[in-house]
Amino acid sequence: MKNQILDRVATPEEHAELARSVGWESHFDDRLRADALAASVAGVVCVDASGRVIGAARAVGDGLQYAYVQDVMVHPACSDEGIATAMVERLLELLQPGPGTELFVGLFASDAAVGVYESLGFTTEGAVGMHRRIAVPAETPGAERPT
Repeated sequence: MKNQILDRVATPEEHAELARSVGWESHFDDRLRADALAASVAGVVCVDASGRVIGAARAVGDGLQYAYVQDVMVHPACSDEGIATAMVERLLELLQPGPGTELFVGLFASDAAVGVYESLGFTTEGAVGMHRRIAVPAETPGAERPT
């Protein structure tokens, strides 16, 4: 069996291992990882012949009008095999909107990944990606996560 794409979100353990392998440990809060993954609107993993997860990608958003490709990670030992492209292609298939509707799919890409996303039809035309981080120090009263 060659690598296989499965329609599911990575487990917190799989996600954490991939994040470590690509040097993204600091991008995620382990206290929130399981809930964040559970809130995904779609996800895929790539497993190798032994069943080990070597790649993952997910989408977040409302899944009706807006979705964002997030956390596309491939273990460095398996890069340059087209895994990221295959995972995002499958993720886009899973995100297909209903008849007569349109889904905006966005993402943020590293400079190295721009070509991959352009090959899948993504463009920067008419848009500028922006972001802002909002953080509350843990010792602040009332800083608990809203439920």
